[in-house]
This record gives sequence, structure tokens and C-alpha cells, in this order.
Amino acid sequence: MNLKRRQFLFLSSFSAIGTGFLGWMLADKNHQTADITDSTTAIAANPAKKDLLLRFVSVADTGTGAKGQYAVAGAMNAYHKQNPYDLVVLAGDNIYNNGEIEKISAVFERPYQALLKLGVKFQACLGNHDIRTENGDPQVKYAGFNMKGRYYTFKRNQVQFFALDTNGNADWKNQLTWLEKELSLSKAPWKVVFGHHPIYSSGQYGSNPNFIKTFTPLFQKHGVQLYINGHEHNYERTRAIDGTTYLICGAGAGNRPVGRSEWTKYSTSDLSFASYEVYKDRIEVSAIATNNRVFDKGIIQLKSA
Repeated sequence: MNLKRRQFLFLSSFSAIGTGFLGWMLADKNHQTADITDSTTAIAANPAKKDLLLRFVSVADTGTGAKGQYAVAGAMNAYHKQNPYDLVVLAGDNIYNNGEIEKISAVFERPYQALLKLGVKFQACLGNHDIRTENGDPQVKYAGFNMKGRYYTFKRNQVQFFALDTNGNADWKNQLTWLEKELSLSKAPWKVVFGHHPIYSSGQYGSNPNFIKTFTPLFQKHGVQLYINGHEHNYERTRAIDGTTYLICGAGAGNRPVGRSEWTKYSTSDLSFASYEVYKDRIEVSAIATNNRVFDKGIIQLKSA
């Protein structure tokens, strides 16, 4: 075989190998992209929204350290990559079964490790399971939950949040006095209250007549547009009731059946979390399942009374 023939065969072989390698690289790259695209079809990256005041998410009844919690946490991670946020409202039952702070790594720090590393801040309240050990005091003191007390308030841009202790042994007299005072003093156009227990619910526990009697007029009087809670292991969003939307996001690790009521806009038992995009005149709510699909969207108007 002459030299030219050898060179031709060598170059041809190299070309074929190179093409195959390049093709493999491109195929692999496309495969990775396809995976990412497929897993985030409904939460594609949004362009920068200059009128967006705040984006946050909420989830509850999370603290199992089991498969369901990791599935929802994975969806929260995927959503964050496309729609960055730095606040999670954690609406109680943060540590199952008895609120033991010794489990904090297994049921909080590891499942949400990716978000915590990115500086996402969790703002928690106490659920009924959380108070089974030392009445929840270790959780109140735990830095990762950012609780200023058993009930507290904080502000983000034009949104003021009010965290409540809705447990039966809560200091209700002082807490309600505090809440009314803080709501009356608030200059924030958006007011969001969150606690563990439902006020309106079509789930296992149902609506709480005493809470309806206590909170509905208070929220209406002071213009609270949104109440977020867990306890029911499902997702449910109401229509505006006397100006307030009630949203349950308790399917953060496990789920239970849920029905519908006359005031229900959407309900499902699917594992999920909720996302909120706050604008000057509205909040856009999205409910997101573990397959990263947005299964419910709603609008909360600034003046919805």
C-alpha cells in the first residue's frame, strides 16, 4: 500500500472517529437539554420582569425526610433555576413526627440543601407536630427557620408577611391583639398571613368555624389579600372570600384526598408547592407538581374585596 493510500485511509478513519465523537457529544448535549426541557416544560425561563416586585414559594407538612419530600424539593429546585426566588414560606409540621430538632438535618437541611446553598431563606411557623417536643421552642430558636418568635412579622419589598401560631395552646389573647395592631400599622399594599391550620378547607379536617369567625372580618377590615396554610395534605385555592384568598399547600411530602366546596377554585391531592409572583396590582399564583407541571394558575387582585 503506497503512502498516499495509507494517509487517505488514516485521515478517513480519523474523520469518521471525529464525526462519531462530535456526533456523540452533540447527541449527549441535546439529550441533556431535552431532559431539562422536558422536566421544566411548564416553567420555562421567564425574561426579566421589570415590574415584578417579589417572587416567593410556599410549602407545608414537609418534615419527613422521605421520598415525597425530596420529590417536591426537586421540583422547587427546578423552578428556582428558571424563576429565581429567595423566600420560602414554610407553613408548619416542619419536623415529623414529634418536632424533634435532632432530626433537622434529615428533614430540612439535606432535602433543601441546594436552595439553602443559594441563600434562599425559609420563614417558618409552628405546626401541631412541631409542638410535641418542648412546645416547639427549639424550632423557634433554630436559625434556619428565621422565626422571630411564635408569631412575628417581616417585610419584603411591598409585601408584609404575618406568621401565626395557630395551635390550640397558642397565646391567642396576646397574639390576636398583636395581629390586629400590626395589621392596622402596616403601610404595605400587600398583606400575607400564614399559619399551619386551615380557615377554609375541603380536606380531611374541613373549615374551622371559630377561625372563620375570628379571622375573616379581621382580614377584611385590614385588607389581607392572602392566607397560606398547611395541615391538610393537599392543595386547595379558594376564590376571594370577603377580599381574601385562602391557599392550602400541605402536600409538601405526603398527600390525602380533598374535595371541593362552593368557594373552591381548584383542589388536588397531588404532591406540590405553590409559587407567587407579586406585582403592583396583582399576585399571580402557580401550583406546581413533582413532574414540574403547573396545574393551577390564579390571580389575586390588590383590591379584591
